[in-house]
Amino acid sequence: MTGAMVGKDSPQTGQGVDRHYKWIALSNTTLGVLMVTINQSILLISLPDIFRGIKLNPLTPSNTSYFLWVFMGFTLVTAVLVVSLGRVGDIYGRVKMYNLGFAVFTVFSVLLSVTWLTGAAGAIWIIAMRVFQGVGGAFLFANSSAILTDAFPVNERGKAMGINGVAAISGSFLGLVLGGVLAPLQWHLVFLVSVPFGLFGTVWAYLKLKDNGARVHSKIDWTGNAAFAVGLVALLTGIVYSLLPYGGHPTGWTNPWVLAGVFGGLAILVAFVVIETRVAEPMFRLNLFKIRAFTAGNISALLGALGRGGLQLMLIIWLQGIWLPQHGYSFSQTPLWAGISMVPLTVGFLVMGPVSGILSDRLGARGLATTGLAISGATFLLLELLPMNFSYIWFALLIFAFALGMGLFFSPNQASVMNSLPSDQRGAGAGMLNTFQNSATVLSMGLFFTIVTLGLAASLPSHLFHGLTAAGVAAGPARQVANEPPIGSLFSAFLGYNPVQQLLGPTGALSHMSASQVAYITGRSFFPRLIEASFAHGLHLAFDFAAGATFVAVAASALRGGRYVHQTAPLREELAEGAAESAAATGVNEGSRLGVVVR
Repeated sequence: MTGAMVGKDSPQTGQGVDRHYKWIALSNTTLGVLMVTINQSILLISLPDIFRGIKLNPLTPSNTSYFLWVFMGFTLVTAVLVVSLGRVGDIYGRVKMYNLGFAVFTVFSVLLSVTWLTGAAGAIWIIAMRVFQGVGGAFLFANSSAILTDAFPVNERGKAMGINGVAAISGSFLGLVLGGVLAPLQWHLVFLVSVPFGLFGTVWAYLKLKDNGARVHSKIDWTGNAAFAVGLVALLTGIVYSLLPYGGHPTGWTNPWVLAGVFGGLAILVAFVVIETRVAEPMFRLNLFKIRAFTAGNISALLGALGRGGLQLMLIIWLQGIWLPQHGYSFSQTPLWAGISMVPLTVGFLVMGPVSGILSDRLGARGLATTGLAISGATFLLLELLPMNFSYIWFALLIFAFALGMGLFFSPNQASVMNSLPSDQRGAGAGMLNTFQNSATVLSMGLFFTIVTLGLAASLPSHLFHGLTAAGVAAGPARQVANEPPIGSLFSAFLGYNPVQQLLGPTGALSHMSASQVAYITGRSFFPRLIEASFAHGLHLAFDFAAGATFVAVAASALRGGRYVHQTAPLREELAEGAAESAAATGVNEGSRLGVVVR
């Protein structure tokens, strides 16, 4: 049944536009999004080689903040800026801002690839260049979905978002493999790999992309932008530093600066909401939340990202710290093989992303997106059934099923949100969606690390003490190591270092032991067997949290209502018959001038 709702959009996309242009827009934005997401994750596997390359030990307490900012800075800046830059795209032209983003991203990729500094100076250079690279990535993220929505007719947007969504999600996993392959060869290649694609994409976007969407002539909301940026930066920075131990506690949640950042940031964000209700031309269009499909899509995206954001890290630590060493891999080899072991995640998204997008064009988003979230939530619970030293086939099947579920959710949800937006608000709306997802990813990483660390702190000290003394370590050094914050062991495993050598090295205990004893406790099996029970406890708590967040997202997705399309001149014949190419070639049906809800 089709009901009418008043809309305010410009004429239906496709009128007067080259019928082949949509594929140009799709291929270019897919390249841009793929390039950005690969760069978000490529450091996960490359960090050991990068820090060795700049001759800095990231596990030294004075250097840990460098490690965190190299690791998290790019994601943080994209989370903060996408709403503002999406709004700027609505005002000045989405393609102009997108082109600028491609150029900025490429310039700072070049500057990263020629890093020559070492020590703390090298780390600061990489952090600064990654932040500016993230600015370019935010331009691309903020405007790519809006460009696609402008370019594609309504009944093909799901397919377009599906293909683009595959790039957005699978790029984060492809980065793992690329980082594992390139970093051991030459760590500069990790940054250089983006340069040729960036140069090609920048020129291609400048020559071929067209601003054919509605433009809104208004002023920039400087007060709102400043409040939003300060509030979100404070909140996310507090979450990042919560990972560091403080005052004898295993995490930083008792650190006054962390609490000030988190609660101060939240207070500023509340003030931001008040500001946005009082300015004439707000950056954050709160009235968009009156649209049911937009609100439900954003809530389910936020909660879905909250559940899955830390999953990748926990699986990598599980593989690198426990599973791979017990299966014959040295700690230095584990970053590469962890990336290879995660390939089923990439395959699952590649399989399901485009399929779910095509199906959503015909069936709508609610059933597909809700089912996909339910599958992913169930997978979190099934992962808890795996033993720490699992059979790989079951691990691969479960992460493949998780990826299928998220692929089933992502494309329909993205298309549903973008279809619900007025054409002159698509940049701002896409930026809001990306902000919710990226912020939730950072928050998820912090929460997963906190939960696992607290789980480790409950039992790991006694396991370490008894295990080390039984292996011949003197009681004094063993007690000193056992009382170290467990986050150090997680960071060691994550970076591909032997945790026992990192923990015992500064104590001098190894020099007082026989060669056979040293070989045993620094071998591939000693630490994994020592930590696995404690790690399993914390990991299961994290999976429970992720499952809970995902099942709440299921409820939000189910409440999105029927299929809603916000437009002035919808093609009702196109919606009914899927005549996309014909519509693009002939223009719009001028007989209809109302937005539609399809139930």
